[in-house]
Amino acid sequence: MRKLIKAILFFSFLVIPPAMAGSGHDHGHGDSHETISSNTAMNKATSKVKQMADAGKIDASWATVTAASIEQVTYAQGPEWVISFKNDQLSDTSKQMLYLFL
Repeated sequence: MRKLIKAILFFSFLVIPPAMAGSGHDHGHGDSHETISSNTAMNKATSKVKQMADAGKIDASWATVTAASIEQVTYAQGPEWVISFKNDQLSDTSKQMLYLFL
């Protein structure tokens, strides 16, 4: 009985991984980034900060903070928008800045 169980487990490990790994899907790591305007980037970033604050991932006071600056930076993968937010309501100055990359 033990040999049968071991044989079934052994063969299942041979069959299952190839069945799970296959082509025909995208992980989103390609060069398919669409170019967006600074206004769109600012709106998306502001929306994301509010969403994180509402979900409790960051302090609730971030929900009402507006973007302090927006800058387009070019990295090896291409250009990205860097949107920074400053929350003066937090007493810990090391946690007052939040950066989002789009």
